[in-house]
Amino acid sequence: MSLSEIEKIALLPTDEIAKILAELGAEGQREILYNWTWNARPEQLAPPSHAGDDNWRIWLIMAGRGFGKTRAGAEWVRSIAQNDPDARIALIGANHHETRSIMVTGESGLLSIGPDDQKPLYESSLRRLTYANGAEVFCYSAGEAEALRGPQHSHAWCDELAKWRMPSGGPQSGDIWDNLWMGMRLGEHPQCLVTTTPRPVPLLKQIMTEQDVTITKGSTHDNMSNLPTQFITSVEQYYGGTALGRQELDGELIEDIEGALWSRSMIEKLRCETVSTDAFVRIIVAVDPPISTHGDACGIIAAGLHADGKAYILGDHSIEKASPEAWAQKVADAVSIWSADKIIAEANQGGAMVKSVLQAANVDASIALVHASRGKVARAEPVAALYEAGRVCHAGIFPKLEDQLCALMVGGEYIGPGRSPDRADALVWALTALLLTQQMMPKIRR
Repeated sequence: MSLSEIEKIALLPTDEIAKILAELGAEGQREILYNWTWNARPEQLAPPSHAGDDNWRIWLIMAGRGFGKTRAGAEWVRSIAQNDPDARIALIGANHHETRSIMVTGESGLLSIGPDDQKPLYESSLRRLTYANGAEVFCYSAGEAEALRGPQHSHAWCDELAKWRMPSGGPQSGDIWDNLWMGMRLGEHPQCLVTTTPRPVPLLKQIMTEQDVTITKGSTHDNMSNLPTQFITSVEQYYGGTALGRQELDGELIEDIEGALWSRSMIEKLRCETVSTDAFVRIIVAVDPPISTHGDACGIIAAGLHADGKAYILGDHSIEKASPEAWAQKVADAVSIWSADKIIAEANQGGAMVKSVLQAANVDASIALVHASRGKVARAEPVAALYEAGRVCHAGIFPKLEDQLCALMVGGEYIGPGRSPDRADALVWALTALLLTQQMMPKIRR
């Protein structure tokens, strides 16, 4: 684990620390307090720029959560703005809310770093920050590609690029990337920083193949000295060794598993923005109850049949290590959130108990019990075919659920996190009820 210069000083004996601080004086201490080269770990500092062909155009920080990506991005922008009064910098987040709340006003955002007398003027209505020397920073949303058609910039910071999602039926995430670079024509050498947790989305994979990209990789553990011990312990307990943990903590780009029923690339193509529930013909909540409170999670998936004939996965409300009363209440909450009209619950393990527990939670929906006569993967195969046919959309990002889907193998094996794909099983029950059950019902001719 690499350390910042200040962290190295903190490890010295007390008398040596006191000597260093005395030599620095009050002004020097203030300087190193806000000097990013003293506070940053080496991998958080921008790669050196060289004249000629070795100069980088894109710096990609692809690392796990808690690595310090946001702070690195904000400090890079601050350094450019303070040293170049002609700088015109674009900030692009997944949406306007994240651009503002994370990149600008967040605890590691532009308004939270540096001394108070050097912070920029923020005009939220104009989505603009202006530094005292005249450098300007403009805020954009990845969901509005057309907003970048026209403006010119010298630099850009793109945050959580792997989360960028376009409105349903709108342009692709690559369009805003293209529009951004069409306008990167100010200054002698425009540069862009991309900070993201890795996910195998096409745009990120494309950027990684660029010739003039410098890639910095890292994990949550690289920043352990600045993260709560309880946080590290809990995430290791729940996600250590899983594909989700390798992606979200270790910063590893997880590719598709050969022979799986679902692929991540397939799910990405079928992802959309949250849709209005008013246009749904039917909404159900499917439940895969656990055998005990110490066993598997309770899979709880909300899904709806849209007027366009497609099924949409609306929410993953699954809960782990919960009592029957707790998961039943979670089901009731999901029913209320989505105004679901029916609950589908697997009843292989104590069917009567499952129904009575749900009824005790005062769920405002009818309850239908289903019995599994085939294995989980066998039931999943026709549902996977629905994805292949483009009849299912994910209205959001559901990492744990998608991790399980992409670990269900052709032939019956499950190689994902946990002992059982509870979330995936609940999804299978939901989509079977919405898209397959009616197709299987016999039709009567007159």
